[in-house]
Amino acid sequence: MLKILLVSPDKGSLSEMASAWAESGDVDLMWAKSGKMALGIASDIAIDLVVTDERLGDMTGLEFAGKLLAVNPMINCASVNHLPPEAFHEASEGLGLLAQLPVHPGKEHAEGLLQRLKYIKNLTAGVKGDIT
Repeated sequence: MLKILLVSPDKGSLSEMASAWAESGDVDLMWAKSGKMALGIASDIAIDLVVTDERLGDMTGLEFAGKLLAVNPMINCASVNHLPPEAFHEASEGLGLLAQLPVHPGKEHAEGLLQRLKYIKNLTAGVKGDIT
């Protein structure tokens, strides 16, 4: 089961995405209301994906992504952001974000992100033993 942490002071903004994942049955969803709370959770629990809203109350989603790298650089992260794709790429360069999501992401975004995450997890799951 994949563990996904949704970070938003307003659950309504990510509710469609959360509902789609809840229906899938293979996702364990957690919520945090602030970036600080999410960073605490991410330091204590093995999480596969964090999805941030654009504004978290105590920081932006992009600021959170930068801080998450210091907590655990192996956690995948996607962020809601209204910037055009080129501007988002510039603003998020070096943060290792998996995806930019539109404001109020829906079921199609949830499904696409889950497929991408499963693909990445399958790539890393096959690495075992010595490489010598």
